Amino acid sequence: MQIIISNNSKEPIYEQIYAQIKKHILTNELKPGESLPSMRQLAKDLDISVITTKRAYEELEKNGFIYSVVGKGSFVSEQNNEMIRERKMKVIEEQLMAAIQNSKEIGIDLPELSELLTILYKEES
Repeated sequence: MQIIISNNSKEPIYEQIYAQIKKHILTNELKPGESLPSMRQLAKDLDISVITTKRAYEELEKNGFIYSVVGKGSFVSEQNNEMIRERKMKVIEEQLMAAIQNSKEIGIDLPELSELLTILYKEES
């Protein structure tokens, strides 16, 4: 598992770690039951504070991506695909609400916004 920390990012380091481990889990690069490096080892590898890795692991555990066993370490949780889909849908809805609000502020109507979404969606494919 490779994690790259950017000192130029406005995102806090623990969020960068969280996002990258989450991505590794969701793309199945990290399999259910697979162990993660210890918080100390990851902190040493990344040359950061253990407090930072602890916070990233706590967020991952809180959101159901990993679980910890005292004295054994942290492991990738079995992922419920329906729950992952629901979380992603919620994020998409929030982002679309922001886009709708911005569109209304500058006078873009629904057909124009829909056309823009269609164009961008097709370009990504």
